[in-house]
Amino acid sequence: MKKVAKNNAPTPESVWAFMQESNRYLKKLHAETERILNEKFAETDRQQKETDRKIDKYQENYERRMKNMEKLTGAWSFNHGCFAEEYFFNSLAEGQENFFGETFNKISRAVKPLTDDLDAEYDIVLFNCTSVAIIEVKFKAHEKDLPIVLKKAKTFRVFFPDFKDYKIYLGLASMAFYPELEQKCIEEGIAIIKQVGDNVVINDEHLKVF
Repeated sequence: MKKVAKNNAPTPESVWAFMQESNRYLKKLHAETERILNEKFAETDRQQKETDRKIDKYQENYERRMKNMEKLTGAWSFNHGCFAEEYFFNSLAEGQENFFGETFNKISRAVKPLTDDLDAEYDIVLFNCTSVAIIEVKFKAHEKDLPIVLKKAKTFRVFFPDFKDYKIYLGLASMAFYPELEQKCIEEGIAIIKQVGDNVVINDEHLKVF
């Protein structure tokens, strides 16, 4: 004879017990999920802070290297500029009697009045009783230097009013020139003064009086 399993119907007590057990399980699952997420968030935050720290350190090192590079570059440019100024000053001082088609009886360098205005600095200036020759010196000149040279005539008359009625000549001296720059100087009436071998060559046939 076959036995049939008895089917016990759920009671309110068993349903309540099941619901309580399910609620405890869900709370435990939620707590465990929150713990895992908090750990992951904490680890992500730690990694992000470590990444930010490395980036800040790298940027700090980069900025320090750039500042050192700027100092070195500035020193290099300054030294080369001083060398060029010294070279051309000595060369012009030796041949000043036949310069710009005139005789100059005085030559000065680093001329500036009592002002902090950078426009008031003049690398080399030659004088006589009626004329002034202003020479801008560059180690390696560029076309962008020409507006600076042209401005020198105006500012010189402002800062040195005793010479406002003098003829002013302008020159650009550089250890090296390129064709386009020379052509621009010719068009503007600026003397070309450059080193060729061991000599200083002056092209002043196109000079203008400013």
